[in-house]
Amino acid sequence: MIDVRVLCLGVLSRGDASGYEIRKAFESGPLSLFSDAGFGSIYPALRRLLEDGMIVLAGKGSDARPDKKIYRITPQGRNYLLQAISRSPAPDKLRSEFMFTLFFSHLLPARQVDRLVAERIDDLRETIQELERCDAEHSGPAEKFVNGLGLAIHRAAAAYLDEHRHELAAVTRLEPKVAE
Repeated sequence: MIDVRVLCLGVLSRGDASGYEIRKAFESGPLSLFSDAGFGSIYPALRRLLEDGMIVLAGKGSDARPDKKIYRITPQGRNYLLQAISRSPAPDKLRSEFMFTLFFSHLLPARQVDRLVAERIDDLRETIQELERCDAEHSGPAEKFVNGLGLAIHRAAAAYLDEHRHELAAVTRLEPKVAE
């Protein structure tokens, strides 16, 4: 897993941002495809980055939000980010509660499994639509490439689930097993 400090530096390398704006970068768009950083990890990471001189306060918020801090990456922070992304990344691991559930779907009623698969297909299609909208917003070639890869993965997952969901139906229970 990528260190949250590196994630924050990555966002700040694109321009000054508040903690809220950093969080938003992980809620939608290409960054949401490969990482998740919440306020509980972002703000401690920003505090540490400030202490280590990797970021500075670029200013405070407007009169409407005077407590809003705007952060800016420093040359030291940019070097740290470059060192972090220069290393070979660890192999990807797919951590998915959905896949875990499907792995044991033979224990569930067929209707429940079919509902779970249908909901996941709907979720994937929503993400695809969001990524298609994001594609027009991204100007850099690397951003477009990552967004395109995310689109390809999500489209493939939706198509696979849609084309193969009947295979799960064949192995699921018709009636739920009641614990004794």
